[in-house]
Amino acid sequence: MKDVKCECGHVNPHGTVLCEACGKVLDEQSEGKSLLDMRYEGSARRSQTYNKSIVDKIWNFFSSVKVGVWLIVITLVASAAGTILPQEMYIPPTMPAAEYYKDQYGWFGALYYELGLNNLYSSWWYLVLIAMIGISLVICSLDRVVPLYKALKAQRVTRHEGFLKRQRLFGISKNVDKNDLEVVKQRLESKRYNVREENGDLLAEKGRFSRWGPYVNHVGLIIFLIGGMLRFVPGMYIDKVLWLREGETKVVPETDGQYYVANEKFILENYNKEEDKTFEAAIDRAGMVVKNYQTNAVLYKRVGPAIPGEQPELEKVKEHKIRVNQPLKFEQFALYQVDYKLDELNTMSFSLTNKETGKTFGDVKISLYDPEPKYDLGNGYRVEVLSFFPDFEFAESGEPTTKSRIPNNPAFVFKMISPEAPEGETSFVAIQQTIEPLGDNQYKMAFKGIETKNVTALTVRKDLTIWIIVLGGIIFMIGVIQGAYWNHRRIWVQTKNGETWIAAHTNKNWYGLKKEIETALSETKINIPDDQIQRVEMDKEGV
Repeated sequence: MKDVKCECGHVNPHGTVLCEACGKVLDEQSEGKSLLDMRYEGSARRSQTYNKSIVDKIWNFFSSVKVGVWLIVITLVASAAGTILPQEMYIPPTMPAAEYYKDQYGWFGALYYELGLNNLYSSWWYLVLIAMIGISLVICSLDRVVPLYKALKAQRVTRHEGFLKRQRLFGISKNVDKNDLEVVKQRLESKRYNVREENGDLLAEKGRFSRWGPYVNHVGLIIFLIGGMLRFVPGMYIDKVLWLREGETKVVPETDGQYYVANEKFILENYNKEEDKTFEAAIDRAGMVVKNYQTNAVLYKRVGPAIPGEQPELEKVKEHKIRVNQPLKFEQFALYQVDYKLDELNTMSFSLTNKETGKTFGDVKISLYDPEPKYDLGNGYRVEVLSFFPDFEFAESGEPTTKSRIPNNPAFVFKMISPEAPEGETSFVAIQQTIEPLGDNQYKMAFKGIETKNVTALTVRKDLTIWIIVLGGIIFMIGVIQGAYWNHRRIWVQTKNGETWIAAHTNKNWYGLKKEIETALSETKINIPDDQIQRVEMDKEGV
């Protein structure tokens, strides 16, 4: 497609509506319009010029503002759907995710999992939506800002008559002295207009930088989206929950086994309504109000290489009392206090007992998180753990099963071996009860007691993208301020055939522009220009 040469000599790209230099209307379809559309200075946009190749069609699709808005709406709806139920990363690792959602939320939870909403923000289609929004922002910006910049850079002081006549503010004055023009020029310069003069014609302009506000917004959003997408790059963003029991030491996730954290003690403090009158009503209503919960933690670092099957050698790094908003920080990681569980079952004790005489032949203390398979009591007495059900219940078929891996209702199937029964007897024991559905035994495993421990939940967080996201937000706000609090104003004053023509345009705040023109033209022979949009509306109404 050939470029279009205007009568002023300037060569315009194909599709230009108004000559970039003089403003002459080049598009025949725009000839009959009363006022000019100055939104993009009538410049040629690629999306409105080319529509043949597949590249053109893709460009045109993403350059549409409507497409961008719909992509944002779809992404917002999808993001909202991801908040209906907890994401998989925030659920306790007690059972497979599919079972957890079905058990906790019924058929809706199962559907939620099947639709993949449990890992929504890391799903491929959600990332594609984010990428499409970024592509739309880039193409929308390039499609508009490049031709707009070229048009504003190429504009001349002297403009075509048709350009001036079809501005919203336009007027003609006669018998104007040169002194009046000089007064107007000085007044406009005093109002911080950049005044250019050419052959006796004036162009006063200020606030052009405000036209770039929307595109600065786009740059900020693009940087923000890049920061958000980088969170899915391994090692850039970590947000995992670590459950840690008192006295327990665990490796810190995503540290390649380099760092370990120990829960020395968990402390919970509640407000006392006798001492804290402010919370008296809340305490009466809720029973208690938590004042502080903290984990007295110790951070360790592994010494030497990790050897499979051996306990690592650990070196203490530091101690820290982890409270809400007072994390334990090391390198680029931070451990935050987020949750707790009091008095979780930790161990159960049993006695191998003769059912008739009540005589015991040894005690067994079993960890509910790592039970041993066999316990030797000596003198030919031995106990084996055949089955362990941390959260015991009977299935519909009548078979024993477990609802989760957390020992909320532990039960065991024991095999008891004694000199009188070398082949072994079977005992089914649940918490605080002994069930004998498996035959008449001489011995039983009698429940003796339990031990509990407090459990703390720490969020392991690492975020290398936060500065990118913050930078994007700052740039976005700069664009908002730039476009909202300033406006691009231009005033043309030209002499044609002994008459003085004045025209003006702004991208917003016409009232402010009119007031400035009135001040600049006061006590001169130049008439204040008319607001032609009122005349156009009257013509449409037939007045």
